[in-house]
Amino acid sequence: QVQLVESGGGLVQAGGSLRLSCAASGRTFSRNAMGWFRQAPGEDSELVAAISWSGGSTYYADSVKGRFTISRDNAKNTVSLQMTSLKPEDTAIYYCAADSRSYYRGNLNLPYVYDYWGQGTQVTVSS
Repeated sequence: QVQLVESGGGLVQAGGSLRLSCAASGRTFSRNAMGWFRQAPGEDSELVAAISWSGGSTYYADSVKGRFTISRDNAKNTVSLQMTSLKPEDTAIYYCAADSRSYYRGNLNLPYVYDYWGQGTQVTVSS
């Protein structure tokens, strides 16, 4: 059974940092694009960051560019999201996602690319 399990969420003050991690099991994702989505209450889901299977290409939403960094460790089957200079508007449930296809070379910023999802981890930023 394929699972993506997020960790690292929590409550932090504005200006603070958090590091989210996503551990994959059930299959390797070393050849697959992965990403992080978030969804705030009453809002649509937003793709905030994505990384190609090789790690050579990344995508960031304008709202997080310069503050968030996505990385992956293919040997450990993990992907991480380092979040700095957090703002109250970053408050949301953050979901790890992965593409089931190998060696995808298209645009990383297309939400339909990702078809495996984790259960999410809550990030709350207080002002």
